[in-house]
Amino acid sequence: MAMTVILWGHALAALLFCMIALSQLRDATTALPRLTFVVALVATALWALAVAGIDARDVTARVAESMRNLAWLGFMFALVRRDRGVPHVRAIAFVYGAVAFILLAGICIVMVEAIDPETTPDLDRARILLRMMVAVSALVLVHHLYAAVAPRARGGIRLVVIALAAMWGMDFVIFAIRYATTGSMVYLIAIRGVAMALLAPLFAIAVLRNGDWTLRLSRSIAWQSLSLAGVVVYLLMMVLATSAIAGISGENARIAQTAFVFGSTAATLTLVSSPWLKAWLKVKLAKHLFRHRYDYRAEWIRFTDTLGKPESAVALDERVVKAVADLTDSPAGLLLVPDGTTLGIGARWNWNAEDLPTTVGEDMLARHLGQEGRIVELDSVRAESATTPDAASVPQWMIDLPGAWALVPLVHLDRLQGAILLARPPIDRALDWEDFDLLRIAGRQVASYLAEARAQEALAEGLRFDEFNRRFAFILHDIKNLVSQLTLTARNAERHADNPEFRADMIATLQDSAGRMNDLLARLSQTHTARGEDLRRVDVLPLVERVAAGRRAQHPVVTRGKAAFAHADPVRLEQLLGHLLQNAIEASAPSDPVTIAVGHEGGPNGGRVTIDVIDTGCGMSPGFLRDKLFKPFVSSKPGGFGIGAFEARQLTQSMGGSVSVTSREGSCGTGGTHFRIVLLPANSTLRLDQAA
Repeated sequence: MAMTVILWGHALAALLFCMIALSQLRDATTALPRLTFVVALVATALWALAVAGIDARDVTARVAESMRNLAWLGFMFALVRRDRGVPHVRAIAFVYGAVAFILLAGICIVMVEAIDPETTPDLDRARILLRMMVAVSALVLVHHLYAAVAPRARGGIRLVVIALAAMWGMDFVIFAIRYATTGSMVYLIAIRGVAMALLAPLFAIAVLRNGDWTLRLSRSIAWQSLSLAGVVVYLLMMVLATSAIAGISGENARIAQTAFVFGSTAATLTLVSSPWLKAWLKVKLAKHLFRHRYDYRAEWIRFTDTLGKPESAVALDERVVKAVADLTDSPAGLLLVPDGTTLGIGARWNWNAEDLPTTVGEDMLARHLGQEGRIVELDSVRAESATTPDAASVPQWMIDLPGAWALVPLVHLDRLQGAILLARPPIDRALDWEDFDLLRIAGRQVASYLAEARAQEALAEGLRFDEFNRRFAFILHDIKNLVSQLTLTARNAERHADNPEFRADMIATLQDSAGRMNDLLARLSQTHTARGEDLRRVDVLPLVERVAAGRRAQHPVVTRGKAAFAHADPVRLEQLLGHLLQNAIEASAPSDPVTIAVGHEGGPNGGRVTIDVIDTGCGMSPGFLRDKLFKPFVSSKPGGFGIGAFEARQLTQSMGGSVSVTSREGSCGTGGTHFRIVLLPANSTLRLDQAA
């Protein structure tokens, strides 16, 4: 039964692959990938035909299988070679060559077994091991092929990749079982024939959806492929070496093989883990295998990730140095920052502070870097005469540092933001055009980060000054009111100095004024923080009477209304009433009284509490009310500060209330201005933030 399935399964697979190849013969010469695709289809058909007509264990079938693998590898490499401008082709070619070499070694073993059937079982196991290595290597190359395909061409290539992965995956399973056991493989071979027949439609559909089959190679994939090739070569050498040891060591072969494998593996791991060897390999492979030294996409992603780390991790200046140093594998870096006309020592990354001076001390370097904007290679400066511009500008302490390698200026909008001194990388080399281009672009990006950070610091400092000025403006307005009160007291003292009651009232007024001035000075302090709203039940009418009484000696003030209890801060309420009342007094004629009325919105015993401040001045225009009244430093009165109305609204809003105003311009003595303060009632259950 199994032999029948092997026959018909492989025969059907041969027929299907042959039909697909014949359908492509017309266009086989139009493109190299298509030609190699047809050759691979034909090789697969011949292999399936050999298994069906002869035997899977026959030398012809085994050679045909190797040729099939070579043909598919050739097709895959043709796709890699299609884009002539793509980098890493030499590295990929090396990997493909290594796999092809293993295939040829397997063919040689097959030929030896065919010539001398009396060969040892070890040779047969070596052949199976090589076939397993080919299957694993091919699977990795298939993955690389899929990762390198351009997104717009994945329609057909995806199907080819799936089919090839399935084909070599089955090969690996069969050979692994064959290597581990000595049982019959007839059923597995039968299953493989049926599976190959089922995979043929995938290749047919891929032909219809092949698109352009353009590739996009990744440097990381190239490095992985090279690593795989190294592992494959190492395993092949281990197989050959252990086979040779087995032939010459006799009874102690197992001990010798174990010692050799253990020792060679330990030595290899020690060499591979060496940082110097890694740096050396990276430089040599980048120089001889790749078109460019850097994988710009990967380097830029790492560069921006380093710069974009949270502030809590490392300070920006140190992140800047590390980001630039990582580009060239420099183990350390130093940031030089503007210090007047010179450059001073800034942030360090892995740089020993004992090797650095306290200051740079010369402004020639800052002028030179700001004017030229060129990267300074210090090894060239050391070899030049002292009369060259670079040599004349670089300070002596920097030249004396043997680890100093390159100086990168940080220029943003033609302004020098600093410079980064890079330490010599593990593998010493001269800077080339790629280094200069990459470091120049990175320096500009870093300079923009530093300029933005310094602008943010300047803005924060300006905001602090703005807050201080704003606080001082409020206080100056309050001082103006206190000066008016003290002036009135001094004027009345000339007439009533002999009155004991007046003297007692004057002393109380002076004490109150002194206390308020001390509070104002405290508010100017940098450590002063605004007092939180002490909101409680406040009897509004007595408070209004107290504010009016303090101003009646200056101007007639009339109060009216009934008892009302508001949810407010009495100190702030008295302060804002003082602002509005003072403005009303200054806007009114000396004989025209100012009225303060207390009431309710929504009824006499419910709703919000209202306080109206009404004067009979000349009023304000609608435009002034809308655009300027509540803006700071804008006043309609000569010599006014423009703070009273603004601060009154701020204080009212802090208690969850509001201020509204109506005015009629030009109605001197008859109309005037009407301010209304609306506060929450004392029994209100609203939160302050909800009321606001």
